[in-house]
Amino acid sequence: MSMIDAPEAAETPARITRRDDSLEITLIRHLDHAAATVWTFLTDPSLLPQWLAPGEIEPRAGGRARLDFVDSGTVIDSEITAFEPGTLLEYSWSGPGEPLRPVRWSLDIEGPQACRLTLTLTTPAGDDAGRGAAGWEAHLDMLAAALEGVPIRFPFERFKAARDAYRARLAST
Repeated sequence: MSMIDAPEAAETPARITRRDDSLEITLIRHLDHAAATVWTFLTDPSLLPQWLAPGEIEPRAGGRARLDFVDSGTVIDSEITAFEPGTLLEYSWSGPGEPLRPVRWSLDIEGPQACRLTLTLTTPAGDDAGRGAAGWEAHLDMLAAALEGVPIRFPFERFKAARDAYRARLAST
């Protein structure tokens, strides 16, 4: 196992850990919103389209996580593999027949109106981890904007720059 430290440049803030057969990507955001509010954005079907995609997250272990990225034609249909109300949610970021790509959301309270959101994505070693890291960064930016009441579209130019920076970082290790 080896760690690829996040550089000082803001373009690639994720921590990436290499394992024998996978990469683990960790993104952390400190948000000036109550953990309960952030949790609602992570799980409420009426809010998911503001920052992720239309769909549903069935709030229980063994429940369904289904997201439909209409513009790209990607459909995520998986099972909730870990669930603790208000603090932990995990499901695979995979479509039917694809390898598992667990995405784990955890919330820690930092104050009455502040929390830390940790997103951990595990990808098979052969996946494009740069694309995955950059895509989740973009969705976290969208989540932050939605929490402020000003939802934004997918920041495609930022995604492309971050994807290229991550790919370069991964290629150099």
